[in-house]
Amino acid sequence: MNQTPKKFQSKHPTHKETILKFMALVGILVTYFAYMSWHLGAAAGASVALLSWSFFVLCTPVADGGFILAFPLRLLFKVKMTVTQVIIWFVAVAINITYLVANPEVYELSVITQLLHHILMQPYPFWSILIISAMGTFLSIYFGDEMMDVNTHKERSKHHKHGMKYRLILVIGLGILTLVSYYFLLSQLDIQLPT
Repeated sequence: MNQTPKKFQSKHPTHKETILKFMALVGILVTYFAYMSWHLGAAAGASVALLSWSFFVLCTPVADGGFILAFPLRLLFKVKMTVTQVIIWFVAVAINITYLVANPEVYELSVITQLLHHILMQPYPFWSILIISAMGTFLSIYFGDEMMDVNTHKERSKHHKHGMKYRLILVIGLGILTLVSYYFLLSQLDIQLPT
């Protein structure tokens, strides 16, 4: 049964959480862009920030990078975030194709973009990270859409209880797969994380 999206209410507990998450993500992105621009110059900083955003869209199993665009589009135009996320993935892929062709040296300017470059240039086995991340992203964005459609706290509790065990298993499984994939990637690149 298809539900029509409910009106967004900033005081609603579920919607308030969404606003806070959105503001935190935007704050992180703006701070990162400012730091990279100060450190590398405006053009290189903007490129690194854009590629870093595409890393979070393509290579993490949660809808963090795409959420920055999907959430306001959901509020303004009532477009499901799952639809927006598909478009965002294509935009992130197009950005990377453009940089790989026109300016590949920009990938060397930060650790995140170096990881992204390595993932993109090694289809086997590292595109598995893209596949796992896509599954996790669409799962999390689907649940985000579901929570945006919830209008009362009672409905929210029902959504959380119903099917929670399966969602938890899926999220934990994708998280473990992502950690294993990144551990393998970092060991291949001989990168040591600080302990």
